[in-house]
Parts: sequence; C-alpha cells; structure tokens
Amino acid sequence: MSDKLLKIEDLVVHYITDDGVVEAVNGVNIGVDRGKTLGLVGETGAGKTTTALSIMRLIPHPPGKIVSGSIELEGTDLLSLKESRLEKIRGDVVSMIFQDPMTALNPVITVGDQIAEAIMIHQKVGQSKAAQKAREMLEIVGIPGNRAGEYPHQFSGGMKQRVVIAIALSCNPKLLIADEPTTALDVTIQAQVLELMKNLKDKFQMGMVLITHDLGVVAEVCDDVAIMYAGRIVEQGTLEEVFNTVKHPYTEGLFNSIPNIDDRRDKLKPIRGLMSDPYNLPKGCSFYDRCDYAMPVCETQKPPKIHFGETHFVECHLYQEQQDFKLNGGKE
Repeated sequence: MSDKLLKIEDLVVHYITDDGVVEAVNGVNIGVDRGKTLGLVGETGAGKTTTALSIMRLIPHPPGKIVSGSIELEGTDLLSLKESRLEKIRGDVVSMIFQDPMTALNPVITVGDQIAEAIMIHQKVGQSKAAQKAREMLEIVGIPGNRAGEYPHQFSGGMKQRVVIAIALSCNPKLLIADEPTTALDVTIQAQVLELMKNLKDKFQMGMVLITHDLGVVAEVCDDVAIMYAGRIVEQGTLEEVFNTVKHPYTEGLFNSIPNIDDRRDKLKPIRGLMSDPYNLPKGCSFYDRCDYAMPVCETQKPPKIHFGETHFVECHLYQEQQDFKLNGGKE
C-alpha cells in the first residue's frame, strides 16, 4: 500500500460573486503521507480554509466552484464522487476540526449525543453502544465521561474544542483536517490541545493537515510544511528544510515577524502592505509589491518552480536568475 494518503494536484477554486470572480485557490499541489502531519501556513485570505473545504467537498455552491484539479484520498478521486458516497466518507475516512468550536457545536443538543450521532451513522451501532463510545471519546480527550449529558454552554472554550476533536476522531478517520484548532484558546490550553492532537495522531496512525498562521505551532506538530500565499503554494518542504533553509521572501517575512525572546529590544519586522486583491490578482508574482527582492520580471511573469531537492521547492524568480547566472559561467 502506498504511503501517500492524500494527493491534491492543480486545484483551482473560484467564488463567483456579483462583484467579480474571487480567485481563492490557484493551482495547489500538496500531499499527505500516512501518519504524517502537513502544516499549511499563510496569512488570512491565503486560501488555506478553502483548500481544506475542497477536500471535504464542502465549498458553498453558489458562489464557490471547484474549477479544475484532482483530490485523491487513498487513490479515490473525491471530486468525481456522488453526494451519497461523500456522506459516507465525511466523518468516517476524513474528518475536520472546524476553526470555531463555538459555532461547530449545536447549542441545544448534549455533547454526548453530538458525538454519538456520527458513530451511529458510520458504524451502524445502536444508541446505547454509541452513547458508550461517546463517553469513551470524551475520556480520551481529557473530559470526564459523565459530562456527556451536558450542553456546550456548560463547557469552557478549551473543553469545547476537545469535544469537537472527540467528534472528529469518533470513527477513527484516516485523515484529519484541523483548521486553526487553537486560535481561540489561551496559550496554556493551546499547548494541551496540541499535545493531545499529537498523541491521538500517533495512536490512530492518521494523516493530518494542520492549517495555521502560527509557525510555533508548526514547529511543534508538523513533519512537512507548505507556505501558501494568494492561493498558491510558494514554498514547500520538510519541517527542517523550510525552517533551516528559508528560500521564499514571503517565508522569510513570516519568520522575521516572530518576536525574538532573546533580545527584547529587537523590533518586529512586519511584511509591508497587504495581500493582493483576490478579485484582481497581478499577472506576475502575487508577492511582487511586498517583496524586498522584487525584479522587473516579477511584475509580468509567473514565477517558476525551483527544486532544491526531492521534497523542497520554491516558486520564485530570484532563484531562476541565480541558476541562469551559474549556467552562463557567472556572466550576465
């Protein structure tokens, strides 16, 4: 059996609105191996959540539309499946932890019943067995099983997130998509939830896509990293490759935006400007007007994909110029 659990190729997703077409995802290529975690990193509006919703086939339509590409899960093209088949896969083979636990849970149904619902649908068991499994799942995520009869408003933000994780893991999925699962939590609870997710991933041997804008979270949890900007993967590699040999100017900007705890006087170096308007993306590199290394070619031509090994690549004209310079024997 292949180690490749998820394979996305040339994914393009648009939102067609009265104001124009939002080019949300523009040719994404990513993969996730069994038992590995891919960190999908980028600013708000980069297209991370849209990519995740595409895997689940939950893009709101209208206005959203998967224009082209393929999404294969264990060799099955999810984009070609009928809705009835997808309903059997969602929550069973692939599950998603949504960004806000406050809105992901139904306020008028007990947490135990919300966990049990997924179990009854996918595992074809009775209500009593599903309720027992729901209590066991609560115990696994660190909540006493006897709280299964309580409602979401009786739980703190961190415990709500644990309930959402319990729902997502209740049927032992092969792929877990976690959309900024710790954004709304304080740092102490954040550390506990991350440790919980790591342990559960190892226990159930899942593949995981972790969506975040926090490079500290990536360093703690991920095996591979994909940096996303304006709907494209601009740099991708193993955790060590991306963190130790930063190549793309945008990735460099993300690292420069992190506070230096060793030097309190050191000022932050934020990336100037804002992300390109998705209604009107530039012809060339979308990062052109924010880049410290921008060249004239960046404004008019899409950057090529430059490989630095089997797993590490970057989309940037800067390295094409350097390669051409070397090929010409150091002559302009």
